[in-house]
Amino acid sequence: MSKIAGSARIHPMSVVDDGAEIGEGVVIGPFCHVGPKVVLGANVELVSHAVVVGRTTVGEGTRIFQSAVVGGDSQSAKHSAVDTTLEIGRNCTIREGVTMNTGTVEHGGRTVVGDSCLFLAYSHVAHDCQVGNHVIMSNNVLLAGHVIVGDHAIIGGGAAVHQFTRIGRNAFIGGLSAVSYDVIPYGILNGNPGLLEGLNVVGMSRAGIDRAVIHRVRHAYKAIFEGEGSVRDKAAAIRHEYEDCPQVIDILDFIAAEADRALSTPARRRKG
Repeated sequence: MSKIAGSARIHPMSVVDDGAEIGEGVVIGPFCHVGPKVVLGANVELVSHAVVVGRTTVGEGTRIFQSAVVGGDSQSAKHSAVDTTLEIGRNCTIREGVTMNTGTVEHGGRTVVGDSCLFLAYSHVAHDCQVGNHVIMSNNVLLAGHVIVGDHAIIGGGAAVHQFTRIGRNAFIGGLSAVSYDVIPYGILNGNPGLLEGLNVVGMSRAGIDRAVIHRVRHAYKAIFEGEGSVRDKAAAIRHEYEDCPQVIDILDFIAAEADRALSTPARRRKG
């Protein structure tokens, strides 16, 4: 039997399957479908024609618009019938036609979206992605499976992100970019193939990072990506100089971490 809070409002032309949990203040507009394993937190709104299925939890205050399909099975060719999950945080906005899939059992079984994210029309979050807080995905952005997106990242319209790629916090991805390699925190990537073009100084300023700190991050960026030698070695060599600068340490930790994809750099060029 469903657990439906007394203050929830459900349009008579929507279907809420037995077993669903509907929180206080939830509004479900016309022609929606809520599956039997779904949990909708307080004050969630399904505007109309929205589908929320699978073992999906939607956090308090999130709004889901027309024709979005949230919690569908993974599109991985290796998908099994085992229950996996999708967890969506609080106060997200999920616009028209957005699709988000549950995880795959082979890789932990969880797709996770943080708080206060904005997903514009027809963007896609594939199986096993981990999306941070305050992320913006513009129209038609495509995340393949297992992508990790850090807090406050912005991904421009029509960009496509390769599976297992990492995008660091406060990074900016230009529209129509092909993201085939990891993008450092605070980095800007543009183009197809995507190239690292420097630091997201505007985003850093908007995040309240002091001008003097931004200046230090620029110096560290040059030390890492200019000149001869391995990026990883150069990053390790400057760590002692920046132990008091969390933003540079974010970048150095990102570079040092084990990863499935190579690192985007200014030097990557199209072959041929």
